[in-house]
Amino acid sequence: MAEGNQTIKLIVQRQDSPDSQPYNEEFEIPHRKNMNVISALMEIRRNPVNAKGEETTPVHWEMGCLEEVCGACSMNINGKPRQSCTALVDQLEQPIRLEPMDTFPVIRDLAVDRSRMFDSLKKVKAWTPIDGTHDLGPGERMPESKRQWAYELSKCMTCGVCLEACPNVNSKSNFIGPAALSQVRLHNSTPNGSMHKAERMDAVSGDGGLQNCGNSQNCVQACPKGIPLTTSIAALNREATVQSFKSFFGSDYNY
Repeated sequence: MAEGNQTIKLIVQRQDSPDSQPYNEEFEIPHRKNMNVISALMEIRRNPVNAKGEETTPVHWEMGCLEEVCGACSMNINGKPRQSCTALVDQLEQPIRLEPMDTFPVIRDLAVDRSRMFDSLKKVKAWTPIDGTHDLGPGERMPESKRQWAYELSKCMTCGVCLEACPNVNSKSNFIGPAALSQVRLHNSTPNGSMHKAERMDAVSGDGGLQNCGNSQNCVQACPKGIPLTTSIAALNREATVQSFKSFFGSDYNY
């Protein structure tokens, strides 16, 4: 946006309920230096009047940390899925178009139901089970080389941006998506998590798993944390092949 402009123009796709039809509403708000999309939405909430001067309802959206950690404020901004807390208004072309991620069902306005992603994480058991709440002592050390790339995978904030960018995640597909697949690789790599590796690999080898990935690589380009999602998917494909050989020849098969 040019520095001399004193207002910000936004076009927000709104939807009053999950079953109602979406519609666009335009807003024009005062410009302030260093505004992000969240602060623009807060200005609309403070004074819910549209560009026609009509009183309206405040725009509904989700947010949490406001520092690109929680992943809650994901939405499509000028046609691209990203975090609205780090989308600076002065770096965006106007009018700024805000739309909900259409991979997920809309709850209201820009807020969506990301249950599909969380259900996928449950399907692949994307956690490390611990037996009991007593002190288990220090955990087994990971080699530094493995720890470094595992840390990169742990940056996932379940924002859903990678699923929105993936053409294979849609209402006609049960593909679990890149986020869950990357978490499988992460938890399989830890000493405790590896005990359930076979169970996770069975989950991603079946319907909706690795075979549904079209390798478009949109996910790794869209990920706000720069997580090597396609590297994880490639590694899992190899592990799935190894496991299929083990299942066919027996657990003593050495690849």
